Amino acid sequence: MKKHDFNPESLMMTYGYKPELSEGAIKCPIFQTSTFVFKTAEEGKAFFELAYGIREKSPKEELGLIYSRINNPNLEILENRLSLWDKADGCAVFESGMSAISTVLLEFLSPGDLLVYSNPLYGGTNHFIHHFLDKIGVHTLGIMPNQDVNEVVQMIQDSGKANKLAMIYLETPANPTNHIVDIKKFSQIAKQFESEDRKPLLAVDNTYMGPLWQHPLQCGADIVLYSATKYIGGHSDLIAGAVLGNAELMTRVKTLRTFLGNMVSPHTAWLLLRSLETLKVRMDQQTKNAQRIADYLSTHPKIKQVYYLGLLKEGTEDYMVFKKQCSAPGAMISFDIRGGEKEAFLFLNNLKLLKLAVSLGGTESLAEHPKTMTHAGVDEEQRCQMNITDSLIRLSIGVESADDLIWDLEQALEKVSKI
Repeated sequence: MKKHDFNPESLMMTYGYKPELSEGAIKCPIFQTSTFVFKTAEEGKAFFELAYGIREKSPKEELGLIYSRINNPNLEILENRLSLWDKADGCAVFESGMSAISTVLLEFLSPGDLLVYSNPLYGGTNHFIHHFLDKIGVHTLGIMPNQDVNEVVQMIQDSGKANKLAMIYLETPANPTNHIVDIKKFSQIAKQFESEDRKPLLAVDNTYMGPLWQHPLQCGADIVLYSATKYIGGHSDLIAGAVLGNAELMTRVKTLRTFLGNMVSPHTAWLLLRSLETLKVRMDQQTKNAQRIADYLSTHPKIKQVYYLGLLKEGTEDYMVFKKQCSAPGAMISFDIRGGEKEAFLFLNNLKLLKLAVSLGGTESLAEHPKTMTHAGVDEEQRCQMNITDSLIRLSIGVESADDLIWDLEQALEKVSKI
């Protein structure tokens, strides 16, 4: 019989785990241990030589278990499985999305370097860029949605730091406006500024699309990042982050992670392994629900505009980018309610099924007010430029009945209609 290549959703059940090594348990146990016993002193020496890069790995040799800050069976199996979705050489999982983001920025940026980043960004990333990187001498250049590629190139050249460009950092679709960025075009910009001794990296925060609906590494990115708290975790019961890329880059990321000590715990890794088994089922239902809800909201008289990839108009540049690099429109919807903060808060306060909370990607549907919540720390002028206004509301759509979610939105909007 011909060899069969299994889909990632099938491999999420078993890949990387050998039941015979765990008393035949069908599911990977939690390896709740800080350290591991070596069979011999020679084995311990060999493991540490690999862990600290003292020598090259010989063919078929694997890094043995040493200490859970370095490696752990739960962590390794999780990283192997996560790598399948993005077809990455390797993966590093962290205790939070921000620890994944900050570790990448710290590893690949040095004093004097230039970081180019897209707007809008997740509030935590925005804060790290504006309130930490400048303290260590990293220069930053923000670009706005829908800027022409030639304009971006000109901005880099005009910065006077073009020869110091070290990274382009994108978040697409953007939080909370769903602005989409052409990953391939930005990979070409990064290549344009390559030199013999410098290769600018392209990093993409893919949290909004999860590992299912968009694969930045296949579009030219060097690094993909996730808040694994969101779709990957999927149940709003853990905090985690993930970074994926080629073997060389992941070695650097994992080495810094070892010394920062911000790897995921065995228990959190075990919870994420559980979540990966249902990731496709959950995300398929979430995007299906979101399309119905976006269609409903787009015709409601109390709503000025809906921001959802599934509503992009054919023939537009954004639509062409979406069709090129995404397999589905996702489950994040933002919209401008007619009025301002008063109307937005009245709507949010009257929701019954949707929960008023930040975060996203869980099985339950959530609603929040970006200007005063997730993006409260963003400069007011920047928020205006990015359309993060008093009237903007963000929804994360879950797996509930779409009919029930629409009923809830309708009754909350009716309360707003009465003022």
